Amino acid sequence: MNKFEQLGLNESLLLAIKDLGFENPSEVQEKAIPVLLEQNTDLVALAQTGTGKTAAFGFPLIQKIDAEDRSTQALILSPTRELCLQITNEIKQYSKYVKGLHTVAVYGGASITEQAREIKRGAQIIVATPGRMQDMINRGLVNIKNINFCILDEADEMLNMGFYEDIVSILSDTPDEKNTWLFSATMPAEVARIAKKFMSNPAEVTVGSKNSGSATVSHEFYLVNARDRYEALKRLADANPDIFSVVFCRTKRDTQAVAEKLIEDGYSAAALHGDLSQAQRDGVMKSFRGRQIQMLVATDVAARGIDVDNITHVVNYQLPDEIETYNHRSGRTGRAGKLGTSIVIVTKSEIRKISSIERIIQQKFQEKTIPSGIEICEIQLLHLANKIKDTEVDHEIDNYLPAINSVLEGLSKEELIKKMVSVEFNRFINYYKKTRDISSQSSGSERRERDDRDGGSRESNNGGATRYFVNIGSRDNFDWMSLKDYLKETLDLGRDDVFKVDVKEGFSFFNTDPEHTDRVMEILNNVQLEGRRINVEISKNDGGGRRDHNGRSSGGFGGGRSGGDRGSAPRREGNFAPRREGSGGGFRSDRSSAPREGGFGGRSESRSSSAPRIAGFSDRSPRREGGSSERPARRSESFGDAPRERRPRRS
Repeated sequence: MNKFEQLGLNESLLLAIKDLGFENPSEVQEKAIPVLLEQNTDLVALAQTGTGKTAAFGFPLIQKIDAEDRSTQALILSPTRELCLQITNEIKQYSKYVKGLHTVAVYGGASITEQAREIKRGAQIIVATPGRMQDMINRGLVNIKNINFCILDEADEMLNMGFYEDIVSILSDTPDEKNTWLFSATMPAEVARIAKKFMSNPAEVTVGSKNSGSATVSHEFYLVNARDRYEALKRLADANPDIFSVVFCRTKRDTQAVAEKLIEDGYSAAALHGDLSQAQRDGVMKSFRGRQIQMLVATDVAARGIDVDNITHVVNYQLPDEIETYNHRSGRTGRAGKLGTSIVIVTKSEIRKISSIERIIQQKFQEKTIPSGIEICEIQLLHLANKIKDTEVDHEIDNYLPAINSVLEGLSKEELIKKMVSVEFNRFINYYKKTRDISSQSSGSERRERDDRDGGSRESNNGGATRYFVNIGSRDNFDWMSLKDYLKETLDLGRDDVFKVDVKEGFSFFNTDPEHTDRVMEILNNVQLEGRRINVEISKNDGGGRRDHNGRSSGGFGGGRSGGDRGSAPRREGNFAPRREGSGGGFRSDRSSAPREGGFGGRSESRSSSAPRIAGFSDRSPRREGGSSERPARRSESFGDAPRERRPRRS
């Protein structure tokens, strides 16, 4: 007996399941389906992305719908257009043997009048994004006052995107006696509030522990200097020759820039962000699903709802602002029981975030070092040899063999192999033999252990930090904190990259690590504050330590740091070997030139006149996706260093 039969599903659904090739229900399906079929109850189901939640609510919903009644009986809310269309398509596949059952997708970017006409023709199930659904309700184009079922899919993502008011308004327009089914990967406070307000004694289904990460995903981090972030991404792609990945950036600007650099360097990449039209988004996703794109560079908002099988890696080019968002990112890989890898490229100033994420996902990260050039060459050489070995021969080539044999006549077997392999291998060796090792010399694990042990304390010498004099101070309405914020925003640096801020009446002092000196001098000396030109000079006084003027530490997420040197404490080099398993890589075998050195290097990359400029870049810090110009939450409220509009905060 098929295991789905044991769950109580009817014949029409079982036929569809057989056609789809489903054999065994996932854990969330096994737990949720019997409950929803046997009881008229509200339900809260917590399970990671990619565990089969659509089928978990889709099967019992279809079975409970009266297909002979043409009125709207169920509403499914989802966070994005992509997910809305995906759910609609799956519901249609599941219900293909149910005569008379119609499902309509309602989302922005398409004709609202056409969507309204489809509903009027008869739609027992509506799948909608909150914004468009609210618009249709306001226009009187849809009636959900008599529905029997309301499903909130990816509820945490909807609320994280700012749909709380829309969801409350929509749910308030539905009958009290309906069944509400809430499916979510995590359980933040707003989701709990929705459940409390609109659900009555709901049944609970939890797969894994709340907010925990998927057991099929391994987590790795690579510690690099900020300027080497892009180079690290390239090396990780080259070290995983079959990579099929989503690369996450924080902003639309960074997403576009990284994608353009990857394409310029010969990788099969594309950008996915909110500035693309629906047609462009559809084109990118079609290419990605068809594996014409190996590296999809995306923002968190744009990537929500992506459900693509066999993604091998998720790469966190930049960590998200909220820890819960990391869980959603990593859930894009390791789906349907397959193994996946979540990679984080992290700088010294961000290392504490790793510990914070570990506590939430209840899994440990493995610290690894960026492979050296010679290691990458070895990986690529073996990959090419296996590729040649496993290639199936099309005998159409037989017609050309006499001419080929004539060209290669006189070459021994060994010479022929060397030359064949060198066609691909030479590009790598010629590039990487000129490059330096970019692995950070400090061990992230050792640093974390030390931070946990002594609260982030460091030795009191300055460790070579650069001290600056700047001609703005308290008379410009700055205190140490607002000046630090202004400098971070103006220079586009992380929260720990500006420290030892000392504000006087007409001038101030601050420190950065030496790697940021050129950026500081170039940018600040070309900035005006309320019509007055800012002047910055390097001070002969190093400021003595890593504390701000009032003794407050400049520590990052997860706790303060007590002053001291950034790099004077003895550290061991990392000794982790690079991954050499065959599930990765991004170098295209057909590209005409070797990858280029340098490129976009993240937040700390210098903006000198000689540096290559990327389309979409400006000298101002970008806004968050969504366009808000409001200042983001302070460190106690946010996770990471969110880019902001450059402006001073007045005391």
